[in-house]
Amino acid sequence: MDIVDFREYCLSLPEVEECLPFDEVTLVFKVAGRMFTVVGLDNPIGFVVKCDPDRAIALRDKYEQVKAAFHFNKKHWNSIRFVGALSDEELRREIRHSYLLVVKQNVTPKARRLEVLKMAENEGITDDAERF
Repeated sequence: MDIVDFREYCLSLPEVEECLPFDEVTLVFKVAGRMFTVVGLDNPIGFVVKCDPDRAIALRDKYEQVKAAFHFNKKHWNSIRFVGALSDEELRREIRHSYLLVVKQNVTPKARRLEVLKMAENEGITDDAERF
């Protein structure tokens, strides 16, 4: 996976928008206004995703290309390199996990959260994170 594939996949998810809220080189993807992944445009070697805390540690222990995200809450955010032990499908799995985690935990009001979850379900987007 490269940054082009990454961007296309993120934008294929329901209710996703991209923006540059911090500077001209930090591309942020949001679902229903909430950030779920970030990639640096100046040197796109990987991306940052939100993760369940226990899962975040397990991924870091299992894969060398997964680290605690710099400048983010290390309990909840992982930095993942595009190249390494994780396949493209596994990278997409981590993006989906982040997307659905943010929807379930951060999207408000509840009616909006349920609306986005229904769209994701209708498009077959599931959190198959337990398969890692």
